[in-house]
Amino acid sequence: MGLLTGKKGVVFKAFNSKSIGWGVAKEATLQGAEVAIVYMGEVGEKRIVPLAKEHGVTMAIQCDINNQEDLDNLYNTLEKKWGKIDFVVHSMGSSDKNELRGRFIDTSEQNFLNTMNAACYSLIKLAKKFEPLLDKANGGSIIAMSYYGAEKVIPNYNIMGVAKAALEATVRYLAVDMGTRNIRVNAMSSGPIKTIAASGIGNFNYMLKYCELNTPMKRNVTLEDNGKTAVYLLSDMSSSVNGEVIHIDGGYHVVGMKDPRTENLEIPKNLLSRDK
Repeated sequence: MGLLTGKKGVVFKAFNSKSIGWGVAKEATLQGAEVAIVYMGEVGEKRIVPLAKEHGVTMAIQCDINNQEDLDNLYNTLEKKWGKIDFVVHSMGSSDKNELRGRFIDTSEQNFLNTMNAACYSLIKLAKKFEPLLDKANGGSIIAMSYYGAEKVIPNYNIMGVAKAALEATVRYLAVDMGTRNIRVNAMSSGPIKTIAASGIGNFNYMLKYCELNTPMKRNVTLEDNGKTAVYLLSDMSSSVNGEVIHIDGGYHVVGMKDPRTENLEIPKNLLSRDK
């Protein structure tokens, strides 16, 4: 019997097997949950539908949350199949990759608005839409995916860092709004994971190696690490955890300076040139 046996929920969204959303859906399924995983477009369908079938994920559904008809259809599908759901996972965000390089001050107004909408307002939209469907009697859970760039300046993260900071503040406000209805809202701040979205961040391979060398655990975070923490936050084991931002980064966020034991371990320069 898994930690999520008897629970049902929806994960937004996944692009392929390396997506953070997919990692959560897979681990939740392994722990007994019935999961509807959301994808977008034909490419997403080709990659996610076969994965869902292979790993026993209950449903893979196309939904563009900016399309009201798509969102309504998804809501109606879940209501018809399950009546109530226990959790919503928000793993969304996008930005013009050309503006994730260079100076933050050069962020365009349009990309600022687009990024804030995709990475932050989308959480509010999903919380409001699915609040009536969340099982308040047994306690509902909403989790969002953040990153350390919300707290400290990370090179080539730029407007995404500001959007993630806004996302973490949104989690706290939603936690208060929804807590009286027995719905918990939390965020997970993972270390860097090599995903399609991360490929738009300049020098990402360098970032991975730097974190590996300077994280107390001396390794990078995996999709499985992230998914297991999500399972905890979706389960009754975290029944009084609300409004939190939990770090899954091997302790990187507690480090105040570069580990002197790694000073002579030169990071290969090709990791920089590859991502320029």
